[in-house]
Amino acid sequence: MFRRIGSGVVRHPVWTIVAWLIAAVAIVATAPSLPSNSDESSFLPKSYESIKAADLQAKAFPSAFTPSAIALYQRSDGGKLTAADQKDVARITTELGKKHIDQVQKVVPGPPSKDGRYTMTLVQMDSKNAGQPAQADAAKVLRDDVKQLAKGTDLDVKLGGSAAQALDQQDSSQRGEALIGIGTFLIILVTLLIIFRAPILAVLPLVLIGVVASIANGLIAYATKLFGLQANSSVSSILIVVLFGVGTDYFLFLMFRYRERLRAGDEPKQAMINAVARVGEAIASAAGAVIIAFLALVLSTLGFLKQMGPALAISVTVTLIAGLTLIPAVVSLIGPKVFWPSKSWQQEPQNARFAALGRGVQRRPALTAALSGLVLVALSLGTLGYKATFDLASGSMPKTKESMVVQDEMQKAYSAGAAAPTDVYLSSTDGKPLDKSGFPAYAEKLGAVDGVASAKMSQVNQDGTTADFTVTLKYEASTEKAIDAVGRVRDVAHASAPDGTKALVGGMSSIYKDINTAVNHDYRTVFPVAALLIMLILGLLLRSVVAPWYLIASVGLGFGATLGATVWIFQDAQGHPGLMFMLPVIMYLFVVAIGTDYNILMIARLREEAREGRDPREAASMALRHAGPTVAAAGFILAATFATMMLAGNALLTEMGFAVSFGIAIAAFVMAMFFTPSLTALIGHAAWWPGHADRIQETPDGHGSDASGPAAGTGDEDPVTPGPAGRRG
Repeated sequence: MFRRIGSGVVRHPVWTIVAWLIAAVAIVATAPSLPSNSDESSFLPKSYESIKAADLQAKAFPSAFTPSAIALYQRSDGGKLTAADQKDVARITTELGKKHIDQVQKVVPGPPSKDGRYTMTLVQMDSKNAGQPAQADAAKVLRDDVKQLAKGTDLDVKLGGSAAQALDQQDSSQRGEALIGIGTFLIILVTLLIIFRAPILAVLPLVLIGVVASIANGLIAYATKLFGLQANSSVSSILIVVLFGVGTDYFLFLMFRYRERLRAGDEPKQAMINAVARVGEAIASAAGAVIIAFLALVLSTLGFLKQMGPALAISVTVTLIAGLTLIPAVVSLIGPKVFWPSKSWQQEPQNARFAALGRGVQRRPALTAALSGLVLVALSLGTLGYKATFDLASGSMPKTKESMVVQDEMQKAYSAGAAAPTDVYLSSTDGKPLDKSGFPAYAEKLGAVDGVASAKMSQVNQDGTTADFTVTLKYEASTEKAIDAVGRVRDVAHASAPDGTKALVGGMSSIYKDINTAVNHDYRTVFPVAALLIMLILGLLLRSVVAPWYLIASVGLGFGATLGATVWIFQDAQGHPGLMFMLPVIMYLFVVAIGTDYNILMIARLREEAREGRDPREAASMALRHAGPTVAAAGFILAATFATMMLAGNALLTEMGFAVSFGIAIAAFVMAMFFTPSLTALIGHAAWWPGHADRIQETPDGHGSDASGPAAGTGDEDPVTPGPAGRRG
C-alpha cells in the first residue's frame, strides 16, 4: 500500500501540492472562529455536585451577588486607610457603577480587612458569560477606569477576581504562544542545518508544516463547533509544539531513508518511492499510536481534556497524511538538490558512534537491558511523592500578573478562603418551606468542621425552600488542604441535613474537589484504554503477541521515570506545593504515544535487518547503527521543541514542557536506543511469536523475500529502472 502511495505522489507531485494548497485556502477561509473558555466549572459534566450546586444557585438566587472582579485598595505608603481614603474608595465605587460597563451588573463596596490596611470594591458580571472573552474585555475596561479614578489620591488599586484572571491569562497565553513559536522555529531550523548542512532541508519542513498547521487548526475549529467541545487557550500552545515537533519527526524518518536509498544507488524518484514504501508503515503505525492515545481523551470527564484529545488527534492525522504525500511530492520535485550544498548524501557514513553502540548491545544485551531498566526504575521512585494542585488560573500565568498579586495579597489580608467562599445550599425535598429554627444548629455544625474559619446562614430564597449557608475555609480555595476540608464539609452537610431536606456544596473548592475526582476517573479509564489500543497497533505492525507487551511495559517505565523526575525537580527542588492536576494525564499520553514512535521505528528496522538473515543480536546491532541517527535527531528536536513551552513563563506550561521533553528524551535515548533492542536481542525469535515476521520466507522461485510480502516495501527493484536500485542501504 505504501509503495502505491509513494509511486502515485512521486509521479504526480505538482497535482499533489496543488491539492494541498487548495485544501489549505478553502479550510482556512471557511473555518469558524472559536472563543476560549477559562471557567474551570465548564470543564465538568452536570452530574457533579459542584455543578448541581451552581445550577441550584442560579434558580434559587438569580440575583445572588457573586463577584467576578475585585478592586483591592491599599495606601501607597502601606499604612492604615484613613477616613479620607475610605471616602475616596466610596467615590470610586459609585462612579465605577455609573459607567455601565458591558457585562457589569452591579458594583458594591466590599468589607475592609481586619488590620485596616485593605478594602475592596466588588463587581458582579453576567454569570452566563463566565470565563468568556467578553468578561476579559470588561475587566480590561474596569482596570483602566479604576486606576484613572484613583489618580490624585493616596490609594494604590489593583484589579483581581476571575474576570481579571481571564484577561491576564489571555495576555500571558498570547505572549507564551509567540515565545513557543519562535523557540520551536529556531530549534528546528538550527538542528536541521547541523544535521544535513543544507538550508533548503532546514527551511522546508517549517514551510510545509506551516501549511499543515493552518489546515489542522481549521479542522479543529470545525470539530470543536460541530461537537460542542470546550475551547481553551492552553491548547493552542500545545498544538504549535505537536504540529512542528511530530511533523519534523516524520520528515526526518522519511529524509533519512530517502538519503539512504540515494546512497544505495537508487534513481532519485525511485529512491523516494522506496523510502515511502519502507518507512511508511513505521510512520503510519507511529502516528496511529499517537492518534489513538489522543482520542482516548474523549473518555475523560474534563471538558479541557475532551477538547484537547480530538484537537491533537486531528493535528497528527493531517501531519501523517502530509508525511506520506506532501513531503514526498515536494522533495521528489526538488530531487537531490534538496541536500545542496552538502555532498555527504552521496557517501555512506560509517556511523562510528552508533555502530559502536550497536556492537555493545550485540555483545552484552543482558547488561544493557539491566542498566537502562535500572535507570528507569530509579527515576520512577519519585512518583511516590506526587501531589496535585488545582489552581488552573495561577498555573496559567506568572505570579507577577496583577490578578495573581491581588490573590496573594487577599490571602494575607483576609482569611485565605475569603476570596472564594464555599456555599452550602439546603433545599426542601417536598417543596414545603424550610424550618428556620434549625438553621443556627446547622450552621454551627458546619462551622465546627476541621479547616472551616466560619459558617453563617446568608439568605433564603423567596419561596423559603432553599437556604444558602456561606462557609469560609481557612485555606486558599485551590490548595490540597482546602479540597480535603470541603470534602469534610460535604460529609457533615449531607449527614446533618434535617429530614425532608437535601444539601449541595458549591464554590471553587467544591469544583476543584470534583475535578480531582474526575482526574482519578480518567486515570482508571483513559490510561488502560490508551495502552491497550497502542498494544493493538504494535501487534498489527509486528504480527506478534509477545513484542507489544514488553514494548508497552518499557514505555510505562518511561512514564514513571518522567513523572518521578518532574516531582523531584518541581516539588522537591523548587518547592512547588504540587504539580498541575492534569499533568500526569497529558504526560502519559505524550510520553506513551509519541515515545512509542521511536520504539516503533527501532523495532521496525530491527525486523528489517532480521529479514536480511541476521541473527537477533546482530539485527539489534545493525538496527541501532542505521536507525540510531534518525531516533537521536528526531528525539532531540522533539524534546527541544517541547522544552520551548518552558519559555511561556507559567507553571502549567513550564511543568508540561519539562515533563514531556524529558519523557521524550528518555523514550529516544534510553528506551529506543538501549532497552528495546537489547530486550529484543535477548528474547530472540520468540519476540515475534506466533508469527515469523523476522524471518525470510522462500518464494516459489526459490528466492528470499520479506515475511510480509511486497506490500511492506520488501523489494527495492524499480520496475522501470533495474540495477543498483536493488541494493540495500
